Amino acid sequence: MSGRRSWFDTFKVAFLGIGYAFRHERNMKVHGAASVAVIAAAAYFRVSAVEWLFLLLAIALVMTAEMINTAIERAVDLQVHEPHPLAKAAKDVAAGAVLLTVLFAVIAAGVIFTKPVISLLGG
Repeated sequence: MSGRRSWFDTFKVAFLGIGYAFRHERNMKVHGAASVAVIAAAAYFRVSAVEWLFLLLAIALVMTAEMINTAIERAVDLQVHEPHPLAKAAKDVAAGAVLLTVLFAVIAAGVIFTKPVISLLGG
């Protein structure tokens, strides 16, 4: 065996990782539900192609950051069995990365949806 994975196996393990994150991470489920709501709102308000790109980028960034955070947490937990300041720092920094991407996503959604929502409410 050459140790190289087939394309199928590469995609298979990637999808297994995504599935793991959704099954085991509460925040990933929250991000998934928020993403569905944002996509539905974007379809309802018929946002422009550029706005779609920003929304989809924001969704991808948040999901990616959450999955990297999960991977870092699992790797740290595997190696560190008692509290250590560097382990805490690694987990905190990863969580901070998720927070930054979520803030970007909220700002992007606010910029894109403010006018249509105000119009819908009669303003």
